[in-house]
Amino acid sequence: MSVTSPTRKSPPSSSNRVAREEGLALLAATVAVMWIVQLINSLDSYKLDRDGLYPHNLDRIWGIFTTPFLHASWSHLIGNTIPFVFMGVLIALAGPARFAAVTLIVIVLGGLGTWLISPAGVPVVGASGVVFGYATFLLTRGFFNHSVVEILAGVVVGAVFGSALLASLVPHGNVSWQGHLCGGIAGVIAAWLLSRDRSEAAASPPAPGRAFTG
Repeated sequence: MSVTSPTRKSPPSSSNRVAREEGLALLAATVAVMWIVQLINSLDSYKLDRDGLYPHNLDRIWGIFTTPFLHASWSHLIGNTIPFVFMGVLIALAGPARFAAVTLIVIVLGGLGTWLISPAGVPVVGASGVVFGYATFLLTRGFFNHSVVEILAGVVVGAVFGSALLASLVPHGNVSWQGHLCGGIAGVIAAWLLSRDRSEAAASPPAPGRAFTG
């Protein structure tokens, strides 16, 4: 007679460590794609920037997904990479699923908003909208989750990048303040959608109620 041995479950600390490592690996892969695309783009005289987001152009709305990976120059990429990595690490520590969910929500909702309110005819490129989304996600998630630790993390983000982020909302030069604004709004929505209260409510079975008879 064969006996099946009980499945051993990994201790919580071990599973949390694996989730953190996988989240950081996904962040590193995302940044690597940005830099590889930038290398190809720079060698091709930045022709890939034509595949950015064209506001109000329904045929080019797919640019929502390409815009964060395209940059107008190396300085543009570096300027976005530094806050992207700093704030991305804080999000990725919650695991790859959380990092992917926040990033996707910010890209889609922020991109749609940018597509709607930006002036037509000029493509928008750059990951700064995602950076703003990460910032507002980190600034607000602690309030939705009622977490002092997360609120303090948001305070750190605000102290380090707050003035630079606010300055980027002021219209100037060829900077898409619309993308920054919409990315920031998308980050708040992501914090609300992914809050613990909503997650627990979705996982809990509905309370039994009285049936109505006809």
